[in-house]
Amino acid sequence: MPMLTPTEITGRIAWLGVVPDRSESLCSEARLVLEASFDGLEGEAHSGLTRRSCSRVTSQYPKGTEIRNARQVSILSVEELDAIAAAMGLPGLKPEWLGANIVIEGIPDLTRIPPSSRLLLSSGTSIAIDMENGPCQHVSRVIEGHHPGKGAGFVPAARGRRGVLGWVERPGALALGDAVRLHVPPLKPYAPLAG
Repeated sequence: MPMLTPTEITGRIAWLGVVPDRSESLCSEARLVLEASFDGLEGEAHSGLTRRSCSRVTSQYPKGTEIRNARQVSILSVEELDAIAAAMGLPGLKPEWLGANIVIEGIPDLTRIPPSSRLLLSSGTSIAIDMENGPCQHVSRVIEGHHPGKGAGFVPAARGRRGVLGWVERPGALALGDAVRLHVPPLKPYAPLAG
């Protein structure tokens, strides 16, 4: 019996990019097309089958522990970027300032899609969703450089809107305009935490 259910929720890829060198900058550079392998996105500094644990998982592992890389891809939405910008009083936010890899238009409340969901592209390429991406001070500093006095507003404005992190489940190509369909796992509350 299949565990992931295709939904009628679809969107399209509105922007693509890679972070070529994290030691130089956490900003991404725009691309028209990307190739995805089991290691992640070609040319992306966050690629690799494994990674060193970071602040997101310090409750599970000491910082720097080698773990499976479920953070190969950073996915944002056009709608949430617009909402963050509006909350900050800005005319807009560029995806590269947030280190985005994929920006999707048309999937509502993208940051809240359930972990283990899949985003299937019209090409057959698939991204598995790991978890929500939390807002960070790195992005605040980038925004501050472009809009002095506004950077500190990023973290509160981006809570619940920062997008999701994932990993490549099925390799293939990604291109601007590709259709994306959301597939979700069974949705049940976990009773021991409810109350």
